[in-house]
Amino acid sequence: MKKLIVTILCAMAFCLPSMAQGINDKADNIIGEYLTDRGGSKSKVRVTKNADGTYNAQVFWVENPNDANGNKRKDVKNPDKALRNVDVDKIVIVKGLKYDAEAKQWGGAKIYDPTKGIKVNATAEFETADKLKLRGTILGVGVTLYWTRIKK
Repeated sequence: MKKLIVTILCAMAFCLPSMAQGINDKADNIIGEYLTDRGGSKSKVRVTKNADGTYNAQVFWVENPNDANGNKRKDVKNPDKALRNVDVDKIVIVKGLKYDAEAKQWGGAKIYDPTKGIKVNATAEFETADKLKLRGTILGVGVTLYWTRIKK
């Protein structure tokens, strides 16, 4: 019995990476809605496809949309002054993400961090069918985030 369990576990260990790879094989697999949790601050993001074949990610819900006075929080740290009045639940955080069929991942765009008001290079790929791994880097230093798919 132990031998059977070990065999099954080993087979699963070899299959899981290839199962995730299949998810990364099609560009449109990234389209959908995701739950994010960054330092205890939850939000929901929608990834859509643009006419030019690239992808955008826009926040459409945040757990705490209002400030201490009950007013809708704004994107006050945005380096583009024209965007500082955008509600926190409407911020576009990725614009123009491209699918790289050879690398089987998405990249070629910047991801915007509204908590710091900075944009960094972004790549994305699925670890599992419902777990999108995003990597943001600037000058070789990076942070990895995970978004959980909630709707295709």
